[in-house]
Amino acid sequence: MPHILVVDDEPGLVKGLRLSLEQEGFQVTTAADGREALSKFRAGDFDLIVLDLMLPEVDGLTVCREVRAAGMTPIIMLTARADDIDKVLGLELGADDYLTKPFNTRELIARIRAVLRRADAPSRAEQAGRVAVGDLVLHTRQRRAEVAGRPLDLTAREYDLLELLARHPGVVYTRQELLDLVWGYDFAGDDRTVDVHVRRIREKLEEEPSRPRYLRTRWGVGYYLEAEP
Repeated sequence: MPHILVVDDEPGLVKGLRLSLEQEGFQVTTAADGREALSKFRAGDFDLIVLDLMLPEVDGLTVCREVRAAGMTPIIMLTARADDIDKVLGLELGADDYLTKPFNTRELIARIRAVLRRADAPSRAEQAGRVAVGDLVLHTRQRRAEVAGRPLDLTAREYDLLELLARHPGVVYTRQELLDLVWGYDFAGDDRTVDVHVRRIREKLEEEPSRPRYLRTRWGVGYYLEAEP
């Protein structure tokens, strides 16, 4: 039974969503603000989060960023605004899908099922010790990588960085997030360390390192692995 965290400050909407989702066989937990959402997320085990953009205490974009820094729980964002900039920001921070209020509950349920199916496909591959993004394949048990059948001669830290990005294609990580997740929170260096490792990985991975297809830069934000290179 998939466990869904619904985060919204409209009691009527939350009540209706809970009823509809439970009728469809989902387990539902709710939160009325961003702070409560993060607390419940950290304490629970959720398969997907339905997350309103405009929340009291902590806004939805901040919640999305925190969830993404912790892992790859799928997120469907909701908003009362149809502005393109909201959609772009949400998706760049790692949301998997987006709906503008008012929305049809059946459409939301259909999107939840679609996102869960997409999330399940890579997990099955990971169980076999293999992570693939396009022609890039990582054999996680052997800690080796190849692109289009060509082995990549990576250092241990380069492999760790590439595996993190490959497990979460399309998700943009800041340099500080990469330092925390790959080097550890007690690392004493600065974010230039990330830039150096990205450059070295590109030299080994990309046909044209100055025009990368795989390991991309989101200017002013950080790095990500292209989901469909």
